[in-house]
Amino acid sequence: MNQMAYRCRTAVWFVLLTGLLLIAGCAPTAQNSSRPATIAPDENVLRVGVSTNLPPLIFKQNNEIVGLEAEFARELAGYLGKSLHFVELNWEDQIQALLDNRIDIIMSGMSVTPLREVRVAFTLSYFESGQLALIRRKDAARFGTGLFSMANAEAIGAIKDTTGAYYVERQFSNVKRKLYKNSRSAVKDLIKEEIDIFIHDAPMILYLASENETRGLTVLFALLTKEPLAWAVRKNNPELLKSANDFLQSFNEQGKLNQLIKYWIPFAK
Repeated sequence: MNQMAYRCRTAVWFVLLTGLLLIAGCAPTAQNSSRPATIAPDENVLRVGVSTNLPPLIFKQNNEIVGLEAEFARELAGYLGKSLHFVELNWEDQIQALLDNRIDIIMSGMSVTPLREVRVAFTLSYFESGQLALIRRKDAARFGTGLFSMANAEAIGAIKDTTGAYYVERQFSNVKRKLYKNSRSAVKDLIKEEIDIFIHDAPMILYLASENETRGLTVLFALLTKEPLAWAVRKNNPELLKSANDFLQSFNEQGKLNQLIKYWIPFAK
């Protein structure tokens, strides 16, 4: 009798343990819930690499990927007759993911630079951006004369591995510099007066200024640089490069290119 009871208890524990393991195995990981899985190359699918922390160019709203680049991606996929698959990546991983054929194209507010052109091919530029400075409104007079007065800042922030970080390093070598992984952290430090200036791409700085207007932030309305934005493809994929350029030319001739840009970036000329 005792032996039978022991066997019954063992069987019950085995069933419970198996059930728990199945539940644990089925639970989504944090990575899967936040980043769509990379899929294999497919001639019927356009795999678009994005970093969804660059409003208004590309960001998430109610768990949906939106913004200027998202609109472009949907239009391009339709033009190519392909289904669209966004692949979310950290900014610093974008180019390597492209070279490894984990994505087909980068559509994430990337500036064209000579060093990037060594590794990837860029499409025609769809927008000329540049670096802008976000400051506290009370410091507007302090930094009102532009670059010269900005050199008197105690600390300047930028996003790591961006043209903004390169600009800050080159122009403000005598000023304390702080690099961030995302703009939200930089804005918090700016409000807390941990830094005096945050330099980043113009569309994002304007978006952040609008978002934090009631928290005392504003923009120095003078572009510090001029940088063309474009999409990046692998150099061994000339077909996609040509198709993307044909799409941009056609979209521009129809007046839709400027219409979308104006919608997402109202200040654009």
